[in-house]
Amino acid sequence: MESDSTGLASCPKRSVLASMCFEPSSRLWIRTTSSTRAKWVSMTTESRWDRAAIRAGASVSLVFAVPFSIAARVVAGDGDAPGGRAALATFLALGAAVGFLIGAGVAAWHQPRRTPLSHGILTAGLAYVVPQAVLVVMKIARGGDVRWSGVLFNLTVALAMGVFGGFLGSSMRGRGVLPGGQR
Repeated sequence: MESDSTGLASCPKRSVLASMCFEPSSRLWIRTTSSTRAKWVSMTTESRWDRAAIRAGASVSLVFAVPFSIAARVVAGDGDAPGGRAALATFLALGAAVGFLIGAGVAAWHQPRRTPLSHGILTAGLAYVVPQAVLVVMKIARGGDVRWSGVLFNLTVALAMGVFGGFLGSSMRGRGVLPGGQR
């Protein structure tokens, strides 16, 4: 391989940092500091997501958000809930949103890859979409109508809670509060 003036072999994608070069085959070319020699470091494409963190966050979201969501649906019923029942349904829906927030925060806090927002968003999105898909299929199988605008609105709320949970997890990591296994 031919090296240029920085000691790096020519490559298709050079990063902003002069000492790094990316190749499409998921390899990273790093220039060592002690000499002008460079070496290949293998990078896996799996390194983007911490599956254990997402699983932990989604579990927390499912434990907190799904029961609140189901209770809010039961209290509200199919029609307009009168008076106090509407307020109770609103508080239960807020409880579900807090469940997505906590789950996304757990995923963002547990991931060590410095991508808390994306972990929080993905966790909240998955924790909403999977049970919602099951509920939609059940409703269609029973011959009911699916309110797609409500499904999309609630997805937006869950994703927003994922962003806030990502900030929460990032803030905790930034203050040095780490999960037990990462101390």
